Amino acid sequence: VQLQASGGGLVQAGGSLRLSCAASGSTFSTFSTYTMGWFRQAPGKEREFVVRINWSGGRVSYADSVKGRFTISRDNVKKTVYLQMNSLQPEDTAVHYCAADNDSYSSSSRPMDYEYWGQGTLVTVSS
Repeated sequence: VQLQASGGGLVQAGGSLRLSCAASGSTFSTFSTYTMGWFRQAPGKEREFVVRINWSGGRVSYADSVKGRFTISRDNVKKTVYLQMNSLQPEDTAVHYCAADNDSYSSSSRPMDYEYWGQGTLVTVSS
């Protein structure tokens, strides 16, 4: 069971990054049934919800802090979820994690409800 996040890096304020999260392993042979989410954790802070996308991609929910700037999408054939991040700000600096919830219709923003987690990728936004 593996979720591999990538795409983080250092960017100036106002810049963009695209994160990817690739699923592999027997558990994710049914990747299309999982709700996928992105969370982030800044130094000294709790892990916070960023966005989630349901199994089909037809239903997404964003944290207020990223609405209008971030876009989540998924490719169930490639078993990958993406996070396009535009207009990045220093407050977006954090380790970003992808996570999977085996509830296809999950409406949860709580980390505890997501069963599988990637290793995280660091996003650093300089001012």
